[in-house]
Amino acid sequence: MEQHLLVFKEVAETKNITLAAKKLHMSQPSISLQIQNLENQYGARFFDRTNKGVTLTKEGKIFYAHVRSVLDILANAKEQIVALAKDQRGLIYLGATLTIGEYILPNILAFLYKTHPDVDFKVKIANTESISQDVLEKKIHIGLIEGPVPQHKDLNVENFWEDELVVVIPNFHPWAARKSITLAELPHERLVTREDGSGTRKVMEMALKERGLNPDQLNVSMELGSTQAIKQLVSAGLGITIISSLTVSREVDQKIFKTLKIQEAPIYRPLSILTNARTTQTKDERILINLLHDHRLLSDVLSRDHVELEEIE
Repeated sequence: MEQHLLVFKEVAETKNITLAAKKLHMSQPSISLQIQNLENQYGARFFDRTNKGVTLTKEGKIFYAHVRSVLDILANAKEQIVALAKDQRGLIYLGATLTIGEYILPNILAFLYKTHPDVDFKVKIANTESISQDVLEKKIHIGLIEGPVPQHKDLNVENFWEDELVVVIPNFHPWAARKSITLAELPHERLVTREDGSGTRKVMEMALKERGLNPDQLNVSMELGSTQAIKQLVSAGLGITIISSLTVSREVDQKIFKTLKIQEAPIYRPLSILTNARTTQTKDERILINLLHDHRLLSDVLSRDHVELEEIE
């Protein structure tokens, strides 16, 4: 039956029996026969035939949606069975955006390696668009992104953390004794930011607009693709920045930086988990997702160099 479904799916997506036959390394008559057998079995015509190829009928569209779901379930079952055969070790392909990959994942993975040593991880650091596409194409099992989430019917989105963007200054800055600043003060300072198009930059500009400040009024002196490079420039007194509070917590503790809130309103952005809506998570993947949703434990993992280990079930 699975072969029949694969044939149907390929014909539906290529809209051409000859092309589907080439892709599946089958003969055209064999493809046509399997489609005919399916239509006879369900008592419905799934395709309209034209000189240019084939198109799905209303019944065919309904059947196609279910075929995709069934094939996804079977593929996921095969993955889990293969994982069991490999010494019971789980392998999770993770994707993460830059801030999460540099400042959140290391502590999380260190914790999970100690509590669940039979789970391995492969991690890709990329932008939100790339991570989202990889989740849709099932190249990665779980994506962790910051800021605005792309909308797609096959993407499950779960927020797991509210990340605050703060104004970061060196501890010798004239504002160092303050706890907050006004929006009107920002344009008078040299600003070092992430590059145009980055998630952090988009959230910052969107939030400033919502609070009545046109981002074009900012005195952007440098744009960089690295948060670490931005922090080095700020520590040298070459400007201030607006970045995630998570990325500077250690430097704040060491009194290298001071963070300030914007008086008009704090700026928050969600950190989100992306999974494919057509795939069922394995037990190992749920362990990671459950950790991300356990705010108390996640706070502990992120805030300490050494955390008390406990099992996450």
